[in-house]
Amino acid sequence: MDIRTSLATQSYSQARSAAAPEPAADSAEAMIGRAVGNFAETLAQGEQTARAAMTGNADPHALVQALASSQLAVETVATVRDKVVEAYQEILRMPV
Repeated sequence: MDIRTSLATQSYSQARSAAAPEPAADSAEAMIGRAVGNFAETLAQGEQTARAAMTGNADPHALVQALASSQLAVETVATVRDKVVEAYQEILRMPV
């Protein structure tokens, strides 16, 4: 029986990579972080467009679009907050 070190090492590395767990697609923490970042970015863009419109550097169409986008973002965050509070209250109602 001829066992070479390189063959054993190669077989071990192939078996190890095949048995390695797949990385999670997205953790909840990463998704929440991206959502918060997108929300802040949307509000910042809306504020920037509003400032530009006040000084006459942006067209009214861009201002209306930025305001609608900001409003949608705020309503989405409020809805998510309400669902989280509702879920928390439901957990508190559970019998122990």
